[in-house]
Amino acid sequence: MTENSAPNPARLPRLAIVGRPNVGKSTLLNRLCGSRVSIVEPTAGVTRDRVSVPSRIPTHWGERWVEVTDTGGIGIVDRDDLGADVERQVAFAVELADVVLFVVDAREGLMPLDKAVADRLRGLAKPVLLVVNKVDAKGVEWEIESFRRLGVGEGPFAISAQGGEGVTDLCLRISELLPGETSDLTPPPPVMKLAVVGCRNAGKSTLINAFAGEERMIVSEIPGTTRDSVDVRFERDGRTFVAIDTAGVRKKSKMQDAIEFFSDARSLKAIRRADVVVLLFDVFQPLSQLDKKLARYCVDHYKPVILAANKWDLVEGQNTREEFVEYVRKELSGMAHAPLVFMTAKESRGIGEVLRLAEEMWEESQIRVPTAELNRVLARAAESRSPSSQGHRVRIYYATQIEGTPPTFVVFVNDKKLINKDYIRYLTHRLRDELPFKRVPLHLVLRDRERSEEDSRR
Repeated sequence: MTENSAPNPARLPRLAIVGRPNVGKSTLLNRLCGSRVSIVEPTAGVTRDRVSVPSRIPTHWGERWVEVTDTGGIGIVDRDDLGADVERQVAFAVELADVVLFVVDAREGLMPLDKAVADRLRGLAKPVLLVVNKVDAKGVEWEIESFRRLGVGEGPFAISAQGGEGVTDLCLRISELLPGETSDLTPPPPVMKLAVVGCRNAGKSTLINAFAGEERMIVSEIPGTTRDSVDVRFERDGRTFVAIDTAGVRKKSKMQDAIEFFSDARSLKAIRRADVVVLLFDVFQPLSQLDKKLARYCVDHYKPVILAANKWDLVEGQNTREEFVEYVRKELSGMAHAPLVFMTAKESRGIGEVLRLAEEMWEESQIRVPTAELNRVLARAAESRSPSSQGHRVRIYYATQIEGTPPTFVVFVNDKKLINKDYIRYLTHRLRDELPFKRVPLHLVLRDRERSEEDSRR
């Protein structure tokens, strides 16, 4: 581990949480952030990548923003033989940190792997705090002082990351060691959140690293390398983005343990909180039911989607592109409006186009249409194709846009039960054709005018 360079005043101070597997590093990150950012599960080695999150910690002068980084366990015997990759990510985190939190476990006492971690931190030219976690268990008080034998770091600081005991005192000491005094530097708000989803081994982590311009995620040929949804902040042309790397989804019948269950749930949550979703797939693999499941999930949640065909540089043939476009449009129903990008994440080809499209689509999703223009479009649509329902007269009175992201329109009719899904799709296509919503999903909500007016009078 190398010495950290001089602190950059334009960035947030950084904390790195290190230690052997299963001492509670992810629980401590979640405690400092005030939310469940990292997966917490009894199995050792759940965290593999660097998970960095801006957080506010208490200081003697009030709260202060810092960047907290969770790391994988040092010395883990990884079932996928990724131990060396995990430890390289730990080394990066320590190198970039201003303060290192060396976490140990009071319940299990001093372990040989704790000594191995201490050996790596010894002589580090930056503050190291020895944090003894899980002190809420009975009969562990005498174990706390035993960790002084490690001979590394200031402390010990006795805490319970789960319950919160001792964490405030730890934060106060951290604040005294951070560069600057009462810095009020805050993280710049991201332009948008961009979730990258797809099946296992599609190249999601490689794409995230290409966005960030550095190795933030472990890349391996082994399926399922990424287990958690990881937010990676990066800058392009002076603008801050958040890219969300996700675990590759797989069939529930093939999930091996709780880790994969949580990973799948986090991937779907990443879609829900993203502004734009990149659905990445390997051009050498047929689109699977899982790809279609992700596409349908995006449609159901009205998320702008970029379809990204990865590893395109390895494809040969002149007519292949047109054939592939036709194949994708046929397989991914409901994605006709989503742009398709051909790219090679490993060589950063197509990265600029993905980001450009994502920004344009995010801005497009926030457009507000004047009510008069909206109703002119709907009137023309109704003239071209009148809604019909087995002899019942269907009337469209007027519509208004109630929100953006996604663009949502309320259409008032005489009886919404008389309008079927085919006609709603027709109206959606007409709105997309005549209004500036070419590549984003639209949400149409039908309401009975009489009922709505009666509700408003109440």
